[in-house]
Amino acid sequence: MEKNLVIKNQADTEKLAAELAAVARVGDVILMHGTLGMGKSAFCRAYIRALAGNPDEEVPSPTFTLVQIYDLEPLPVWHFDLYRLSDPEEVHELDIEDAFSEAVSLIEWPERLEHLTPENRLNIYIEPGSNPDARRIKLVSHGENWEMRLDNISGNAA
Repeated sequence: MEKNLVIKNQADTEKLAAELAAVARVGDVILMHGTLGMGKSAFCRAYIRALAGNPDEEVPSPTFTLVQIYDLEPLPVWHFDLYRLSDPEEVHELDIEDAFSEAVSLIEWPERLEHLTPENRLNIYIEPGSNPDARRIKLVSHGENWEMRLDNISGNAA
């Protein structure tokens, strides 16, 4: 399934992230695609804050730590930034398999996973929009359980 959305500003990005967080399940793998500055980290930050139910939740970027773990209720979130990895096998050192089975995994720079990319996942592609604050977002589901959940995601269809 594929869903195309037009996001006008940061507030719309946060709304979309909150909608996805509201339908989160253990084992969800969300792969964030986009160039530098497209808002991958901002999306992940909004998703984690929405799941935590706390708009002030501290959500540091995992750029240097490679992973940040949030033991939240109702479910934990592992936020990965794989930009600095040079070999896909390095993700095993981050215990990524545990995240895949026990938490929601938000993964920036997922192309670094290569052959280790899970089959059941949601790809989110973020591209520039019509103005500096706008984005075009494409949600592409792979595997089971995403289609019904994505049917309820709003936004302005492109």
